Amino acid sequence: MEKCNTRSDVQPLAYDTVREDTDLSSQHAILATHQAAQAITGCIARQSKGRKVSKPEFSAPTVKYDTRTMTLFDDETVSLTTTDSRVRVDLVLPEDPDGYQRQYLDGDEWEPTESTLTARGGDFYLHIGFRRYRNDTERSTDTAEDGTVLGVDLGVENIAVTSTARFFPGGELTHHFDRFEGVRGGLQQTGTRSAHRTLKQSSGRQERHSRDVLHQVANGIVKEAIDHDCSTIVFENLTNIRENIPDARWQHRWAFRQLFGYVEYKAEAVGIAVEQVPPENTSKRCSRIGCGFTVDENRPSRGHFRCRKCDHEANADYNAARNIGLRYVRRGRQSSRRTGDGQLALKSGTLTPKRGFTAYATT
Repeated sequence: MEKCNTRSDVQPLAYDTVREDTDLSSQHAILATHQAAQAITGCIARQSKGRKVSKPEFSAPTVKYDTRTMTLFDDETVSLTTTDSRVRVDLVLPEDPDGYQRQYLDGDEWEPTESTLTARGGDFYLHIGFRRYRNDTERSTDTAEDGTVLGVDLGVENIAVTSTARFFPGGELTHHFDRFEGVRGGLQQTGTRSAHRTLKQSSGRQERHSRDVLHQVANGIVKEAIDHDCSTIVFENLTNIRENIPDARWQHRWAFRQLFGYVEYKAEAVGIAVEQVPPENTSKRCSRIGCGFTVDENRPSRGHFRCRKCDHEANADYNAARNIGLRYVRRGRQSSRRTGDGQLALKSGTLTPKRGFTAYATT
């Protein structure tokens, strides 16, 4: 039997189930599949030595964290992603000012890596992992907020639009959603055993088709990031997607979450981070540097954006994608561990709040 124990093997097999059966965020779901892969690898290693093994079970109340779900700050606080929101709490450290923890927390040669949060007796213990920066190139690569950012807006008419003006139309998905809903309504009304079997088969075909479309879109988004030398792909936070995209039906909301998950693990495989930012007003705010005027009237129609202050005009989804990416770039300027040198990828150049537009070098 072929062994399936590496992270790249386990993640695509288990990710969808973990997301559907739990309240875990996308990144925490990925970390859960990685933990399972590690347990399977351990079983295989013990089995190869002739030891008895059984199916791994996780009973301890622990949660894995990485640099995308945990941020250490210089004021000895830590920001952690939870199933509800992101919280920032104080680190309670030993009173000894020369304790061994200081060499990692205060040393410039160390960076946090995968860590574990454990609940015990009503208290929470964060076991933080560190690794050395191996060279300046790697340090620059790992500091995603100081790199080039690709903003991505999700919607109904266009399932995704990037800040580099790559449009992924959503019409095909919506058409198949509508067709399946019509078939389902008729079969449910029939109510026979045969109709139930047909409905189950039709549902399977619909789901497979939708996943195939979403995989293609995810591949396109990751390729766009690679082509524009991006270190980070940024989406809106999907927690309140119902309110943020009111015309999205449950099928669309399912598609958005699936797409985000696919982009996450595909991007991770090529060393690109995937992040989320708050969604407030990204569709109403003017993305032109120096403006930022935000009113409902900036959206005269569903697909068109026109700033009432500076007359900047653009496709509404493209304007939102720029705002999403710029929000992450601006966050880098405010972070205690970032230099604030991030830039937004556009089709013909890059954009920063400080320097404005810079065209790509021609060869």
